[in-house]
Amino acid sequence: MGLPVLLSTLLLAACASRAPAPADGPGERGLDALRQTPDAVPRVEPLRVGGPNKPYEVRGQRHVPMTADAPLVERGLASWYGRGFHGRPTSTGETFDMYAMTAAHKTMPLPSYARVRNPANGAQVIVRVNDRGPFHPGRIIDLSYAAAVRLGVHHGVAPVEVERLTHAMILAGQYAAAPAKAPDAGPAQFWLQLGAFRERDGADQLQRLIQREAGWLAAQLTVLDQTPWFRVRAGPWTDRAVAESV
Repeated sequence: MGLPVLLSTLLLAACASRAPAPADGPGERGLDALRQTPDAVPRVEPLRVGGPNKPYEVRGQRHVPMTADAPLVERGLASWYGRGFHGRPTSTGETFDMYAMTAAHKTMPLPSYARVRNPANGAQVIVRVNDRGPFHPGRIIDLSYAAAVRLGVHHGVAPVEVERLTHAMILAGQYAAAPAKAPDAGPAQFWLQLGAFRERDGADQLQRLIQREAGWLAAQLTVLDQTPWFRVRAGPWTDRAVAESV
């Protein structure tokens, strides 16, 4: 086994198995300050091939992560993790920060963004999913300590509703205030597709060409990774006629 493969395997195994760690628990920051922690800001990020999105086994149970940008809505129990894992690498290789708005999920493609709602009090948060877990029966998501405080579930395990935000939802802004069980579509938005490519390089070249030749459109350009296609899009506009004229 080569060194890069070995390191990748060890990293995934360490995160997925949640090897013994120092006693877990809350940090030193006060609850009032943590309740002011802002939501994670969703953005379209390419889904990784392999790595943390490969099938894996923990405690004799095999898990097969999603590999497509597909919706996912779940209801179940949420737990949280904090001081015992603070500063350790997550499954994506990022450093776990118990004071950031992040979460772990067994099968959601990494990285992802999700809306989590506490039906008991109506509180909801947006988290970046960058780790694997939880691996206790009946639990569907492991929240950072800050996210748990925001939701009011930091006293223990509690029922929640989880909704993965697809790339289309992120681009349309369909996540700001709607609960998972009743998404608010908001005003209609219109996008222009300017090109679709099998290779990312082709999409990047077109984006640069448009930025050079039509600079007024530069701020509204994005390259959307919808494997196997890379789509160059412009927008959004709330008026269809304006979008058509562009």
